[in-house]
Amino acid sequence: MEVVQEKLHRMKDLYDWSLSIADDRVREWPLMSSPLPTLGLMAAYLTMVKVGPRLMQHRPAFQLRIPLIVYNLAIMLLNLYIGVELAIVSVRLRYSWFCQPVDYSTNPDEMRIAAALWWYYISKLVEFTDTLFFILRKKTNQLTFLHIYHHSTMFCLWWIGIKWVAGGSSFLAAMMNSFVHVVMYAYYGLSAFGPAVQKYLWWKKHITCIQLIQFTSAGVLGARAIVVGCDFPLWMQYALVVYMSSFIILFGQFYVQHYRLKQKRVKGSKNGTAGHQGGANGITHNGVTSAKQHMANGVVRQDGQAHKEGSGKKSGGSGQKGGQRGGNARTRGQLRREGRARHDS
Repeated sequence: MEVVQEKLHRMKDLYDWSLSIADDRVREWPLMSSPLPTLGLMAAYLTMVKVGPRLMQHRPAFQLRIPLIVYNLAIMLLNLYIGVELAIVSVRLRYSWFCQPVDYSTNPDEMRIAAALWWYYISKLVEFTDTLFFILRKKTNQLTFLHIYHHSTMFCLWWIGIKWVAGGSSFLAAMMNSFVHVVMYAYYGLSAFGPAVQKYLWWKKHITCIQLIQFTSAGVLGARAIVVGCDFPLWMQYALVVYMSSFIILFGQFYVQHYRLKQKRVKGSKNGTAGHQGGANGITHNGVTSAKQHMANGVVRQDGQAHKEGSGKKSGGSGQKGGQRGGNARTRGQLRREGRARHDS
């Protein structure tokens, strides 16, 4: 028991020390005084992921077309504001993309950077609504590990970022991700209009490519700062490299499974395989039988099935030859009986 109490005291001392080096500028900002609200919101999110699909199991799916359009437009505009704000102020302050120490002063421009980063953290909370829409629309196939891991960890880790490093090199990752999300939520908003617009949205897979480029760039810059040295918290650089590596792996797997392998399957079906030859012999891509192709092979019955006549092909050839021999034998027997009948008369 004494050992446990001693460890708890050490953890409390470590927590108090970490708060002593936190950014005083954001201490009184909403959700920033303690990690408990953020942890509680993440726990509520994970509970929603677990319980939500069960509650919707015996209920009809919601369409939510208008809410989806409005929501995606709002998130797109929020990310646009964050990205533009960080871009303008960082250029004015001549921030370096390679290494930028945190300025904890109350300089108005530095406060604008901190405020934009705080809004970026809040946007990760708002994006929990993505998952809520999936649940209400019963799109449970979208609730993948990647989706849940991405949404839950981004919210928590960016609380840490705002609490200790609300400025400096933190601006770059947030700015890049905000502009990527402008493109992404524009796509989601347009796709919510339905098939009339969806047919023009050919650039979905390129969003994943842009995300992979973003994660790789952030990871490389973080690794460079570790190797070369930078007056920015080293623990933050290590955390960035590890976190970006996990995203590169997960998003890379997603890209391969949903785009590269799918393209190979499509090419295989076009080239023709044993399992798809029926499609080339009279079944169109939408599952409708081609009567024209059946007519080329024989006579079409009333039930829509083709009846081959004397094709002599290998497929089914043994049964057809047997049937023809049987028919010829019956014909000769009938002729002999008719001949005897005429002779008796």
